[in-house]
Order: sequence, then structure tokens, then C-alpha cells
Amino acid sequence: MANYNYLTQGGYDKLKAELEELKTTGRMEAARAIAEARAQGDLSENAEYDAAKDAQGLLELKISELETVLSTARVIDESQLDASKVAILSNVTIKNIKTGKEMTYKLVSESEADAKQLKISVTSPIGQGLLGKVKGEVAKITTPGGALEFEVVDITIG
Repeated sequence: MANYNYLTQGGYDKLKAELEELKTTGRMEAARAIAEARAQGDLSENAEYDAAKDAQGLLELKISELETVLSTARVIDESQLDASKVAILSNVTIKNIKTGKEMTYKLVSESEADAKQLKISVTSPIGQGLLGKVKGEVAKITTPGGALEFEVVDITIG
């Protein structure tokens, strides 16, 4: 079975733009840095040359990773999603049973996860524990910090 990366249209467009930036500007800057370091003479003892080559290798790795994500991407139409149970792109309001604190998260793909924007990956422990739950159901989730229980308070799409 193929592993897909489910993305919103906005997430797909953002990754595509980042890839294009790295392939054009990023590669030109890496080539320029290598050329400048090479112009300084003996390459066997040239730390700047080694650093520029390492940076180029990391750039190519990042490009390769983005190409892989985009090649396996499936753009999800949020208007076609069902809000009766937690799924990818659901906005889920959960209540910590122990503390009573409520939080709302959006479940997204790993490549779109951003804790500052309260977007958590469906592959994270909390994301996995919430998938498939319905309103009112309690999710028992094992995290690195210990076991937690969350009640699903609300599920919305969008």
C-alpha cells in the first residue's frame, strides 16, 4: 500500500512554491558559494569549500524530500469531509479529563503540522488517538509524558 501525504490545497501550494525556490535561488546561491570557495585556492585545506559542499548536499536532500512529499500528495477537498467523526482536516475541540482544559486542534498531514497554529499531525500520538472518535467519546492516549484522556467536545470541518 502506498503512503500518501494528504494536504490541503494551501499546503500543497506552499510546498510547491518552497520547492521551486530551492531549485532556483537555493541552487544558484549554493553554486556561487562553491565557486567563491574554489577561487581561494587549495581545496584540500579549504574549510569554506567543504562547508559550501555540505550546504549543497543538505539543499539537495531537502529538494529530494519535498519532491517525494509532492509526488505522493493527495489534495483533499474539505467540502467533501464528514464532521460526524474525527478525520484528517477536522477541527477537534477536546477537553482534558484531568484538568478540564479545552483546546481546539486541526488534524493535518505531517508536512503541514505547526504547533504554533494548533495544527497537529494525524501521525502524532494525539492525532492517532483522536482519529475515528465521535463527539462525546473519550480518547485514551499514551504520550511520551504519560497517559492522557481527552473527551471529544466538538468536531467541525474548515
